[in-house]
Amino acid sequence: MTQSVPLTPNPDNDSSSGNNFSPVILNTLPDIVLPPTRGMLRVQQQLDLLLLAIEALKLGASEEMLATCQHLGLQGIIHNRVDLWRLRCTNPWRKCYNRETLSPEQIKTLILLTNTCAKYLLVPLTQLLLAVQQMRDKDIPLENNFRLSEYFTRFRSHFTSRMNPRRAKVSVYLASPQELNQLALSLLEELLFCSGTRGIERLSVRLFDGEVD
Repeated sequence: MTQSVPLTPNPDNDSSSGNNFSPVILNTLPDIVLPPTRGMLRVQQQLDLLLLAIEALKLGASEEMLATCQHLGLQGIIHNRVDLWRLRCTNPWRKCYNRETLSPEQIKTLILLTNTCAKYLLVPLTQLLLAVQQMRDKDIPLENNFRLSEYFTRFRSHFTSRMNPRRAKVSVYLASPQELNQLALSLLEELLFCSGTRGIERLSVRLFDGEVD
């Protein structure tokens, strides 16, 4: 049975009180027009999966995400790990799916967080994707590369423990290690794509392309 968790502000966070609060840095991001419900579910799912890939890519990434939020002045929206968890549980694939819809400010916050973390991980992202190309050129299984194998293992562990096996697509991934590895690789490519100078704009376009009428 899917658990439901209310997406409410942290009562201990005074800076988040009031409906009109928005971190100043979010004003530098392009305005977001929310797509219909189905499109929003896909956007929320993709943002969570990108953060899942970041966690699989680097140990301790979840703590660094919180530190990054503090550094960017986003603590009014993500004050602690519970706040971040609530936002990420809007991914309908999650076991603890909370059935809420993210606000434009919350989406901008996750986009900015993803972009910033991807920039920090530019070197390992580049190295892993280069290794993928080299292994494929030599027709060697990707799992034979230690760093790729380590990433796949962590991603599989995170995905298995957090996603709902009753979801049709989740069950497909859980039944096929190759399909799950391909998902993990596609997320690495997406993170590299959004780590550049105009990464935020690229990620926003990629997320909402075809979702807004």
